[in-house]
Amino acid sequence: MRIYIEDFQFKTIIGILDFERDFPQDVLIDLIIDYDFSDGKFINYVDIRDLIKETMINWKFGLLEDALEHLFHLILQEHQIKYMRLKIGKPSILKDAIVSVEMEKTIE
Repeated sequence: MRIYIEDFQFKTIIGILDFERDFPQDVLIDLIIDYDFSDGKFINYVDIRDLIKETMINWKFGLLEDALEHLFHLILQEHQIKYMRLKIGKPSILKDAIVSVEMEKTIE
């Protein structure tokens, strides 16, 4: 089974520049999770969405890379996942581009 969470956008403190630490800015999350759906066992996408948002808001990460690695490992710890791709972007930091980092992993 595959779960998609796409274009999940909210505001949080993230960044290492002074102005990024003063005011929340938009982040954009895209997530793909593959897992075994059997015997009624499922992954609740609302729980995953809430975990991502609460973690990002509470931790106030400096680097996108730190947020990405932390969330990636947190989700893997809490759920039986076969594959995951997580992407975090900052759509408002540059006028002409969305800056993002991405990580993916197949778990065997």
